Amino acid sequence: MANIVETAVKNGSFKTLVAAVTEAGLVETLSGPGPFTVFAPSDEAFAKLPAGTVEGLLKDKAKLASILTYHVVAGHHLAADVSKQKTLKTVQGQELKVTNGDGVSIDNAKVVTADIFTDNGVIHVIDSVVLPN
Repeated sequence: MANIVETAVKNGSFKTLVAAVTEAGLVETLSGPGPFTVFAPSDEAFAKLPAGTVEGLLKDKAKLASILTYHVVAGHHLAADVSKQKTLKTVQGQELKVTNGDGVSIDNAKVVTADIFTDNGVIHVIDSVVLPN
């Protein structure tokens, strides 16, 4: 089995996320022992951001790292566990709001694919990029 970064690369729908993780210097961390739970925005999720947003973030490593670590929770949290929570504390330090309605949402991003297993955690694909306060 592959780690979180290797799994994201092999998947093919996380090119923007992988580029951002690389630019922010987080590859080593997310390839480490973990375990981590990553709420991973797909390329389509990044495409929803206003024009120029991603390019701007790639030039601001501190802000980029803050946003990326806001998508990561320490520990191995499967969808069944996540759905029972009201909030999840991120590696960035703030909390993600969990809502259950038509599926599970993290802040206002819907989980579109859950429980992609890696050897150092789990990935849940979300349909939007979530931003810390």
